[in-house]
Amino acid sequence: MKIIFATQNQGKAKEVKNLFERTKIKIVSLADLGNDIDIEETGTTFYENAFIKAKAIYDIYKTPVISDDSGLEIEQLDGRPGVYSARYAGESCSFDDNNRKVIAELKDFSHPHRAKFISQALYYDGGEAIAFVGELHGRIIDKPRGSFGFGYDPIFIPDGFANTLAELMIEEKNTISHRAKSFEQLRAKILAKAQV
Repeated sequence: MKIIFATQNQGKAKEVKNLFERTKIKIVSLADLGNDIDIEETGTTFYENAFIKAKAIYDIYKTPVISDDSGLEIEQLDGRPGVYSARYAGESCSFDDNNRKVIAELKDFSHPHRAKFISQALYYDGGEAIAFVGELHGRIIDKPRGSFGFGYDPIFIPDGFANTLAELMIEEKNTISHRAKSFEQLRAKILAKAQV
């Protein structure tokens, strides 16, 4: 069974493909299909954005789609960057730009900078939408560390760890991450539905 993952983010694609590795489900990213479509995320919630992406790709390929919308919520910033995490520092910003903006906004606050990652994973087959949420709690640090991962991983230390997410290997990250938590629930539901 083939499922398209509605993402251009190769880091996300690698994580999710890893989660489905020992199943009969083949995850194909937009990059694998040579599709560089940029879907405008106009939703105000993670669920709305995940559904917008999944439906847009389903309408093109008429094949089951999984998508996710995820982001970082920081307590001292009243939940920002939230649904705007990917483009927090501006439309064509880099991951480093986003990290610098967050660090700058937190400089007048005392430690710890409590935060959580949220992942809304969603499956859509043209009729039914199935969705699960995963969360990872931790804190933000002032200087990026690590070269694995992507996004805010270099400045986020999960609870119970001394290392940032960017210092963890993908297998270790996939045992604790918000995306792993949401997609493991989704994977179980898809496997039960497909009986594979």
